[in-house]
Amino acid sequence: MLQRISEQLIRRLQQPLPGNNAHLKMAHQERLDYFSKYRIPDNARISSVLMLLYEKDEKLHLPLIVRANDGTVHSGQISLPGGSIEPDDEHLAFTAVRETEEEIGIPRKGITVLGRLSQIYIPPSNFLVHPFIGKFTGAPVFSEPNNEVAQVLEVCIEELFDENKIQEKTIVSRNGKSISTPAYVYDNHIIWGATAMMLSELRMVLTELT
Repeated sequence: MLQRISEQLIRRLQQPLPGNNAHLKMAHQERLDYFSKYRIPDNARISSVLMLLYEKDEKLHLPLIVRANDGTVHSGQISLPGGSIEPDDEHLAFTAVRETEEEIGIPRKGITVLGRLSQIYIPPSNFLVHPFIGKFTGAPVFSEPNNEVAQVLEVCIEELFDENKIQEKTIVSRNGKSISTPAYVYDNHIIWGATAMMLSELRMVLTELT
């Protein structure tokens, strides 16, 4: 299954992507208002993340991480493995793979990058994020929690993208403001914000595969 889907994704990712049409489905009102004056600052920090597909129990999975409560902007939130580009990185796909190895322990030599999705800007942290899709053949062994990652979530894609998993939730931000937002609810975890928006594009792309 993974091989077949990977081949289809390689072809699909070379075509025009859903982009904002997918992102907006999981955006809260404040984010929707921002889109009306959307502009990426010149000083945006460049980063990339990886949606790493693998097969488990004959179903497609990907890992998400629960970020450590370290007082940073996205402290405690659920995200995709990834991080900032470094001077020695060859390209953004390399950054995504390197960060995945560093954060959750998946060896980079076992990861194959299939393509990329649409970039997304995250205003609170001033990151311009480039999402990539990759595959890992075999059973991944994740590293123990560390100072960046409190937990790795093994997420079944079929279950995550069930319509019943998308709910309206109220989130309290770090500044104490309450935000009503669409979110994926998976195993009592609330996945919202930019992560949910990027996953929405993955969902849309997967539904287009034949």
